[in-house]
Amino acid sequence: MFKTFNLKRIDFVLLTLIISLNVFGIFAVGSARPDLQIKQIEGMVVGLALMLVISALDYHKIIYFAWVYYVINIVLLYLVISIGSTGGGAQRWLTIGGFTFQPSEAAKILLILFYAKFIMKYKDRIRTIPVTALSVALILIPFYLIWKQPDMSTSIMVVVIFSVMMFVGGISFRLVAGIFAVSLPTALILFNMVLQEDQTLLNPYQRNRILAFLHPEDFADTTAYQTIYSMMAIGSGKLLGKGYNTNSLSSLLNSGYISQSQTDFIFTVIGEEFGFIGACAVVALIAAISIKCFLNVRTARDMAGMVICAGMGAWIGFQGIMNIGVATGTFPNTGIPLPFVSYGLTSLWSLYMGIGFLLNVRMQSAPVRSAKTVGRIGGIPDMPDLAEEDAMLT
Repeated sequence: MFKTFNLKRIDFVLLTLIISLNVFGIFAVGSARPDLQIKQIEGMVVGLALMLVISALDYHKIIYFAWVYYVINIVLLYLVISIGSTGGGAQRWLTIGGFTFQPSEAAKILLILFYAKFIMKYKDRIRTIPVTALSVALILIPFYLIWKQPDMSTSIMVVVIFSVMMFVGGISFRLVAGIFAVSLPTALILFNMVLQEDQTLLNPYQRNRILAFLHPEDFADTTAYQTIYSMMAIGSGKLLGKGYNTNSLSSLLNSGYISQSQTDFIFTVIGEEFGFIGACAVVALIAAISIKCFLNVRTARDMAGMVICAGMGAWIGFQGIMNIGVATGTFPNTGIPLPFVSYGLTSLWSLYMGIGFLLNVRMQSAPVRSAKTVGRIGGIPDMPDLAEEDAMLT
């Protein structure tokens, strides 16, 4: 079972970056909600254990059950809508046996594993319209179930991860150009429609968040006040911040104007208490982790490994951008955690599991070949499918 484990091929640089970011998050969560800090530490310990176990397994054997993961994912997302717990105007949590978790966060790693197998199986036909259409149809089901919770931010993230994986899989550029030619004007039309008072595409609170982003002055005392105070708190931290867990009367975090500072607005805690330097450190760590994931695409053993690495890179990178964008007023308030920083055990464990698969891909990766022997898949240099070569040799 653990034949693939190779201590010498563990990416210790990536592990150092992740642990550093997670420790940053533990301190920030402890400042925002001291009662949750121990749980976050326990979550990190369990997450590291899951990561190490998964990194020692052969990811080919795990993704063999891809359709099982897909069905489990759909069932859990459906149960959320049917019997899930409600909070903050959304129904996103499921309680089973006394354990409460968020299936939409677990959906990301389950979909990455599913498409790793799916794209590898159909890699020679991924450019054809039937396979591409099937790929899109399969992602639309979880997308719709997440959208209905409603969870617009996670549904967008699912589409981003899917798009990156399909790009690495080698989807036709002509098809991509055609999709963009149709989707961009369609998106503008839909955006204009959701701004109308009688629209039914979005819930009222989602529409208000978009309007608050466009016209914050009109929603300063309601929908936009958290974002406004978040930007003020980050700016008040200046270069070095006000100090960790400050009890200063000038702290906007202690004023109570910023709710969910341990999750959606955790970057606000970092900006106020650790200042510009601390905020830049978190941004740099997220960027470095995402880049490291994408770099492993080049040396992955086969297409499945490439898809896993690309999916994790997109997940960590783009979700980090979205969370920080909300805290700084660059994006509408979407409610999405900052990877490895925000409080939330489902998100944290799912991320560590994904990193475990990525480490396993790296352990089985091939040595870098010369440019002459490297093909082209999705605009990214692709290594030959060594799994198939091994099968032929044996």
